[in-house]
Amino acid sequence: MAGYLRVDKNRIVDGEGKEVILRGAGLGGWMTMENFISGYPGCEFQIRAALAEVLGTQKSEFFFDKFLENFFAEPDAAFFKSLGLNCIRIAVNYRHFEDNMNPRVLKPEGFKHLDRAVAACAKHGIYTIIDMHTAPGGQNGGWHSDAGTHIANFWIHKDFQDRLVWLWAEIAKHYKDEKWIAGYNPMNEPSDPKHSGLVNFYDRVYAAIAAVDPNHMLFLDGNTYATDFSGFPDDAATRWPNAAYAIHDYSLYGFPASPEPYARTEEQRRRMRRSYEKKREWMDQRGLCVWNGEWGPVYARKEYEGDAMDEINERRYNVLKDQLELYAKDRLSWSIWLYKDIGFQGMVYVSQDTPYMQLFKDLLQKKYRLAVDSWGGDDKFVRGIYGPIVKLIEDNVPNEEHRKLYPYPVWTVEGRVARIARNTLIGEFLVMEWAEHFRGMSEEQLERIAESFKFENCMKREGLNKVLREHAQSTGSS
Repeated sequence: MAGYLRVDKNRIVDGEGKEVILRGAGLGGWMTMENFISGYPGCEFQIRAALAEVLGTQKSEFFFDKFLENFFAEPDAAFFKSLGLNCIRIAVNYRHFEDNMNPRVLKPEGFKHLDRAVAACAKHGIYTIIDMHTAPGGQNGGWHSDAGTHIANFWIHKDFQDRLVWLWAEIAKHYKDEKWIAGYNPMNEPSDPKHSGLVNFYDRVYAAIAAVDPNHMLFLDGNTYATDFSGFPDDAATRWPNAAYAIHDYSLYGFPASPEPYARTEEQRRRMRRSYEKKREWMDQRGLCVWNGEWGPVYARKEYEGDAMDEINERRYNVLKDQLELYAKDRLSWSIWLYKDIGFQGMVYVSQDTPYMQLFKDLLQKKYRLAVDSWGGDDKFVRGIYGPIVKLIEDNVPNEEHRKLYPYPVWTVEGRVARIARNTLIGEFLVMEWAEHFRGMSEEQLERIAESFKFENCMKREGLNKVLREHAQSTGSS
């Protein structure tokens, strides 16, 4: 390979100045577990605590270590490369590297699985991007910040910020010589109400990383879930040299909450294009490098949507194709969400026949019926329960501006009720039920459950992978 990747104006290039277009996926649900990906309710820290209560600390840690071992390994990297894709964005949780009760002390096992994934990808010629998907205190109010609250406390406690700057310096120190790492994504989907706190954090983290690792590029997410760059400084090009700017370009047409079925009409395509162009407008006006760090539809499943599955998914694949056509015209680097899960969005997904899926079959049905997971949740069975809460708020807060609580418009009143009342509240009541499924299991049984996530025990989403393969091999792929 030709040296470290770097930013050259609005392009990513290798050490010889040759353009590199990164086309790949996010490895979520692994070093940051997420409820809809990994099949549990609530947040990761909650299920880890609950499982330790049920099994004891030693057995609980054994299970999660085996889960990490099996979820991503060399066969996954080999399959990924076979599609012609060249980059994996690895979502990590700060808790792997330091403990809230022992801050600023690096855990000796912190890099164990991350090193293994980076090496497996490098062996197959795949770049990796390290994505800090959770920050101490939570950088946004989503379940994926693993904070258990809708308040993004990272922005109102300086010590949380200091800890993350320290941690990034440690990560950069560890990987400064690894050329197969394309760069660092210091924060996933920040949600800073004042905007200025994010700029200050980027100033600090940029300096801390550059002090120990001057070679790797940074991928800086826009504010308000990687959609808003209005608070970014006009001198960004000189202030943060060697940085690309990350948008997350999810199209509403790819989700159950779509206002209408996607039929590829001219008006629908126009709206999709406008949404994408609006997100990258700030960078285009300044000639900066854009990276689409997350995007992609979710998919229907036979066990939930029945005979409608194929028709729904055909529409979702059309959303996928039309977004990719937009990106190809701009020679945009992208990372689709998601590589692996239990069947909702992943390029590969855990088979229904595995011990894990059989064990949690009934709980997963309950989660679906209650729409406990926020991501892509279909609330058709509980709309009559939560609709009156939304109406109660609207009736008693008549001033529409007062209902636009940050992070509006990403969170509407409906979205806020869904996240707080469904995902956070109901989710935490189901946490112990998830953990109780493991009661009395031996280490051998726990290992068999964890092996459900092995590549060989997964199905491939052929429709998705076919489209990705075609676009990975299009002109300009590196």
